[in-house]
Amino acid sequence: MNGLSDVRLTLHSQELAAGQENATREATMRTASCLSRWALFWRRVHTRKALLNLTTEQLRDIGLSREQALAEGLKPFWRI
Repeated sequence: MNGLSDVRLTLHSQELAAGQENATREATMRTASCLSRWALFWRRVHTRKALLNLTTEQLRDIGLSREQALAEGLKPFWRI
């Protein structure tokens, strides 16, 4: 084989390895999808409660008004 073929083989093997890593990551996400959904719900509950407790200065730092924070903070956890 010439040098060009070796480079192509090396690149192809790297692409295959990256593809296997992505497939493994996707399979893990699918298996844990139910758990991750509940984790997402709990995260929403906690972050929305925290949003309701922020001061006016803190809200200004993140670019929200009190009305926007109330609208987001009072949403049920299942709504995006």
